[in-house]
Amino acid sequence: MKRFASFSFSFMKSGMAAPILAAALLTGPSLAADDDVDNANVLRICAAADELPYSSRDGSGFENKIATALAEAMGREPMFVYLNKPAIYLVRDLLDVKRCDVVMGLDTGDERVATTKPYYRAPYVFIQRKDTKLDIKDWSSPDLAKASKIGFTPGSPGQIMLEKIGLFREHFNYMHSLTNFQDKRNKFTRIPPQRMVNEVADGTADVAINFAPEVARYAKASDKLKLTVIPDDNTRSDGEKVPHHFDQSAGVRKDDKVLLAALEAALEKTKPKIEEILKEEGIPLVGGLPRS
Repeated sequence: MKRFASFSFSFMKSGMAAPILAAALLTGPSLAADDDVDNANVLRICAAADELPYSSRDGSGFENKIATALAEAMGREPMFVYLNKPAIYLVRDLLDVKRCDVVMGLDTGDERVATTKPYYRAPYVFIQRKDTKLDIKDWSSPDLAKASKIGFTPGSPGQIMLEKIGLFREHFNYMHSLTNFQDKRNKFTRIPPQRMVNEVADGTADVAINFAPEVARYAKASDKLKLTVIPDDNTRSDGEKVPHHFDQSAGVRKDDKVLLAALEAALEKTKPKIEEILKEEGIPLVGGLPRS
């Protein structure tokens, strides 16, 4: 889930130094780890309560929809256990303490959990107006230096590459303006993806960089915008690779091998439905959907 990578790029979702923000708010039928839940009939899904486009209490997130499709393929009732903290805390505060049993949209191979085979692969993208005069296709595009404002998320591949090409400081203040200069010390502060996209659409910024699933919904809603997939051949100044394309999986506790196998089987059954959901979301996939 690359929305987590922006704050711990070296390890995608773990190692957060921020302290606990607020008490967890769980909604729905399951409110406690020891509730009497028949796991053979229910799939308990860990989800952020307010983190669109991924998940929301109203079920409108695309991860809500994929999780529901998986539960149905398993012959189970989907039960969402919502957390009012950012999704970066789902594993620690819900999955690990057995409040729920599966987290959607984790990076394949996330070391904290056992992950399924990937069910899609998505890239980082440049977000631009269709009528832009800037020709930006990759990080070597000279027109990047001509952009008046570039939006990006701190700690992300975008920041790393802007540092490499000498443009980070120039756009640092604009990046912080996207959160109204909120103090990020000792807390997680998310740049609203809709705001980032809208400021490109209205001409405030010339370009923005973000993970495609984070912004595709909002770019699709505007007839002024286009997404350009960033190639996955980028390196830092020291030659270390900076990944821009990421496999996404469902994750369970490491000892939950039975559920992992059931999810794997359900993913095979739901490939057409997942493809439909991602297409509707407008996410540009790289390499297509994984096939067995």
